[in-house]
Amino acid sequence: MDKLDLTKTDKTYYGASKKPELIALPVLPYLQMTGSGSPESDAFKAAIEAMYTAAYSIKALCKQAEQDFTVAKLEGLWWVEDMSLDPLETPRELWQWTLLIRQPDYVTAAIAEEGLQTAMKKKPHMPVERVSFGQLSEGTCVQMLHVGPFSTEPETLAIMYAYIEEQGLAISGKHHEIYLSDFRKTAEESLRTILRYPVSK
Repeated sequence: MDKLDLTKTDKTYYGASKKPELIALPVLPYLQMTGSGSPESDAFKAAIEAMYTAAYSIKALCKQAEQDFTVAKLEGLWWVEDMSLDPLETPRELWQWTLLIRQPDYVTAAIAEEGLQTAMKKKPHMPVERVSFGQLSEGTCVQMLHVGPFSTEPETLAIMYAYIEEQGLAISGKHHEIYLSDFRKTAEESLRTILRYPVSK
């Protein structure tokens, strides 16, 4: 039985380069969980654990049905409630986020719900009840690979902002990060993160 690995089969989604580029994305299915607060907080760490617990429960169901897959990379949407403020100058405790783990197209709402119920029973101490299954439609996006610590992201974002302006585009959605590296285990200077923004004319 072949195992689906989205990071290998979807080069557009996971294959950003070190230069900004325009891509077009279809509507895609995800596990998702929304919260607020600093990424260093215990609540954020618990949210990550809950997301992976849910993802692996769904993977187990699909494997039983001979549709095994590799659990996809963790992703995050980030924003602040007052969009007139610079997020990087806003206290991290006020940051809003939605964690995402992309799902294969064959994962249905029914499969996801069964997996979530199993995960809640298996790990009742985790906030799995806050994980849901849904879709994200970002359409046309600008993305770029950032290599290094999160603290130097503004340098990469500045290049992206200039490119967006040059193309006559405007940001039309939330700051999106795809964590190609496990930031819990990888040295900061080696972190690889895709930065993405939905854009429109």
